[in-house]
Amino acid sequence: MRHWLAYIILLILPLTLSAQEPDTMPLRKGPPSGAIPQEAIVKQRLMSARKPDTTIVKVSRQWTLSADFTTEIPVPLDTAFSLFNRYRLTDDQSDFNAYLGNYGLPLYQINFFDRDWNPDRFLCSHYLPFMHTPARTRFVNTMVPFTELGWSNAGGRSKAEQTFRVRHSQNINRFMNFGLIFDIVYSIGQYSFQKAIDKNFLLHGSYNGNAYTGYFSAGINNHESEESGGLINDEDISRYSPEDTPFVLNDLNNAQSRLKNRYIMLVQRYTPGGKRDTITGDMAKTGPVTFSYIGLYEWNKRRYLDSYPLSALYDTVMISRTSTQDSLHQSLLSNTVRVDFAAGSTGRFRIGAGAGVRSELRGFAMVAPGDSLTRQDTVTSNMNSLVLTGKVFNNIGDKFGWSASGDLWFQGYRAGDFVVDGRIYKDFLTSKKGLITWDATGSFASYTPSFWYSTWGSNNFTWQLDHNRELRLTVGSSLLWPERNMSLRFDYAIVDNFIYMGSDATPAQHEGGLSVISISARKDIIFWKLHFDNTVLLQQSSNSDVLSLPLATLRSAFFFDHLFKFKSTAGEMNFQLGAEAMIHTQYYAMNYMPATGRYFSQSDKEIGNYPFINAFLNVKIKRTRIFIMVDHLNSGMTGYEYFLVPSNPLNVRMFRYGFAWTFYD
Repeated sequence: MRHWLAYIILLILPLTLSAQEPDTMPLRKGPPSGAIPQEAIVKQRLMSARKPDTTIVKVSRQWTLSADFTTEIPVPLDTAFSLFNRYRLTDDQSDFNAYLGNYGLPLYQINFFDRDWNPDRFLCSHYLPFMHTPARTRFVNTMVPFTELGWSNAGGRSKAEQTFRVRHSQNINRFMNFGLIFDIVYSIGQYSFQKAIDKNFLLHGSYNGNAYTGYFSAGINNHESEESGGLINDEDISRYSPEDTPFVLNDLNNAQSRLKNRYIMLVQRYTPGGKRDTITGDMAKTGPVTFSYIGLYEWNKRRYLDSYPLSALYDTVMISRTSTQDSLHQSLLSNTVRVDFAAGSTGRFRIGAGAGVRSELRGFAMVAPGDSLTRQDTVTSNMNSLVLTGKVFNNIGDKFGWSASGDLWFQGYRAGDFVVDGRIYKDFLTSKKGLITWDATGSFASYTPSFWYSTWGSNNFTWQLDHNRELRLTVGSSLLWPERNMSLRFDYAIVDNFIYMGSDATPAQHEGGLSVISISARKDIIFWKLHFDNTVLLQQSSNSDVLSLPLATLRSAFFFDHLFKFKSTAGEMNFQLGAEAMIHTQYYAMNYMPATGRYFSQSDKEIGNYPFINAFLNVKIKRTRIFIMVDHLNSGMTGYEYFLVPSNPLNVRMFRYGFAWTFYD
């Protein structure tokens, strides 16, 4: 409790200084993305208020595609300096993540409204923030080749955590661009059986002509992780050194999970009469009709290997007592053709609608138990669906608009499913305090739960279940004030027939309604050269036995920020020195089952009320950004309850450093 009292005092005290805050101020970084959680969209808009990096002014624009791949969504380039020490790409998608103690291992979002509920993402949902996907591909139009390198390192060689990223983009001519991104997380971990190796590659290209527009994207995502099964006894972290702490799965098991994801996407649009601005590349004139083709092929394969299936973690062995070699495979091939109509001039009054049809072919395969021990069968299923898709929108000027889109599955495997999304926005321009944006969103969906909730085969788990459709209504509203570096968002959801992994690590469905409410706020308070950057999340579930959430989650950074200028060399150096902390109230956090690769509900142990504290130094000289950080500074000083997932401790105190270098020709 004393941790919370001190933390709340720190949050409230600087509010008395906010009246002296300047009109603009640096914000924390947040990456651009496409059809992603609302939290990441807010970060994009807030980031646009910051002073741009002068080293990339020749990059004209960057954008993603809307969820239906028909609309370009501008996003700013993320090369900002403020709080550069927040190096984890996963935190760009959601501020608060729970993971198995070592970066690179599967995680889940603490914020309920940041979690992905797409049935086709079941096998990879806990790795999704690391991955390159079609919806998050960032397309660029650049006047000169643009490259960015990033690297970080922590710990000694035998227990090191390293991340590496290279991003490159260049135009072949005024219309055509190609680029690539290569991300690596190689994290051994301080505790045994925590190693994570993530290698994710993206290749993308775009052609933005007057009448014809084309997009191409291909991703290769590989994830390998060791499985520990959690601590045998949580108190052991205070009795043993990290490398000697005993876990449920040990050297006998040599347990590993491997996930592979591949995809290829092709989008083609033809708009007779279209005309692009020769400088910005934006559409200056749009024809009344657009014909589109969208093709996507994606597959996921998950394997779980264990050399000792008889360990205490599992109650049952169904195929082999000598080794586990589980394998699951899922693929999706979709093709969409559509026609969109629009009337009115760009940027003034514009109204439009579109419709199309999509075919979906899904494939599933697994190694399942046979009719006797040591026998296994390969089970495959192919299922097709047809979908009607549509959209209507209306923009009045560039400060007010609304849109609605939806999909209706009318034939095949998912016949009867539907998803409807809507949005209304309004920009308010104030004379001295910048632009304020009000945004309201809503979604209504009825959908068949993932195939894997109903059918599963492996060495330790098997089930054949029949579930009802999940019905989900979500509404949200936000206020965004970039010039004041603040945002406020409200979300509310009602879910009928909520499906989840129950306390026995197998699927369960809650019959009846489940409601979730969430309020999140972001604010960077500045007095002189002192910053107090805060993110607060409040949320509650109507049934904590089915869905347990922490009532409050906080993340704050307090730091000194200064720009040093050297007259003798005419050089400049940005400098930040400070500390940050993250804490959440106690709740029954989800546990993790290695054999399924899924987080599941538990009611045996509450975790929380433990502050994770880091101290950092950030420096920027020309195109190079550098950070030095002491990670988990308070390790061993404020108790030993440093868990985000039960029985999976976070790494203890370690020294971390990294850099990012941006350059162009």
